Amino acid sequence: MKILLLPLLLAVLPMAAPADTPPPARTMMSDAPASPLILPDGRVTFRCRAPQAREVKVSGQFGKEALMEKADDGWWTVTIGPAPAGVHEYHFAVDGMNIIDHLNPMVKPQRNPGSSILHIPANPPAPWDLQDIPHGAVSGYSYPSKALGKPRRLMVYSPPGYRSDGPALPVLYLAHGFSDNDQAWSVHGKAHWILDHLIAEKKAVPMLVVMPDAHALPPGAGWKDEYADHNTKAFCAELTTDVIPLIESTYHVNPAPSARAFAGLSMGGRHAITVALTLSPQFSAVGAFSSAVPAENLIGSAFADVPGLNSRLKLFWIACGKDDFLFNANNSFDALLKEKGIHHEYAVTEGNHSWPVWRNYLTTFVPRLFK
Repeated sequence: MKILLLPLLLAVLPMAAPADTPPPARTMMSDAPASPLILPDGRVTFRCRAPQAREVKVSGQFGKEALMEKADDGWWTVTIGPAPAGVHEYHFAVDGMNIIDHLNPMVKPQRNPGSSILHIPANPPAPWDLQDIPHGAVSGYSYPSKALGKPRRLMVYSPPGYRSDGPALPVLYLAHGFSDNDQAWSVHGKAHWILDHLIAEKKAVPMLVVMPDAHALPPGAGWKDEYADHNTKAFCAELTTDVIPLIESTYHVNPAPSARAFAGLSMGGRHAITVALTLSPQFSAVGAFSSAVPAENLIGSAFADVPGLNSRLKLFWIACGKDDFLFNANNSFDALLKEKGIHHEYAVTEGNHSWPVWRNYLTTFVPRLFK
């Protein structure tokens, strides 16, 4: 198998450096506008150039939608806040058409990008903020998938101090949701900074985190129905045929099931549940965040050997927010697992179907692994 290892800073994450670092207040031209501009008092100024527009608004996770004001030079401006700390998605609505902030290089990684990122650090820093601690590395791999018959890509986080001749590390496989891509967990989810923080605080053991492209098949119109089943089956086939062998032949990791975990959000949570119930001999821990729960026809085979499943899977952690549109489906799945006698934990939290919730879930789940 021929593997292409992309140099980290030059080719792996063309968007990672801008996404991890707030944009400068000014560009090379001292009089050039900046957006977003975080002010000392916590307010944020947004700017958008749309000379012919009749109305421009900014909408995001930091608060209510705000109407922008137009200047004679065609620039629209608004200052909101103070805005809460966090990693917020936002976009402009120009005469009803949603666009990203053209002055902001921080773009949420998606198959069809539609959101810019505003990162306001907390004080003291949150786990997903950049901190003055040892940092690991994020690398990108392109590889030919035997299971899918096409080129594929994934991202890998290696912890601070990783060495090929060092201790064999456990591995967490981490899947994104529908419409996102393999860079979502690092660029927007800040998984690498969360792991750096937990390892530095000795709340988690050093581990490798593998972030594959959870769309094994090109997405159709939505995440439901036939596509969801076919995509999850194809993803699981590629995981066992290509991804795990690639990682175990490239990195110094522990190949035992006890040193292998899987987690995912939304569509990736669907993958996680399917991994837990159909691939349990290969994994010891699974986390399913705000999951698009698979139908019983995809996972029903697990119910034939519940004692075996319970003995193999040491942690099956499921979480969903009360305001999530998938909350009722997760409640029903919790009831099904209880009925079948499958050991699991179900955490009901505040929040909706969004990345601020999933960063918290990852921060909670990772310390439970490989102990």
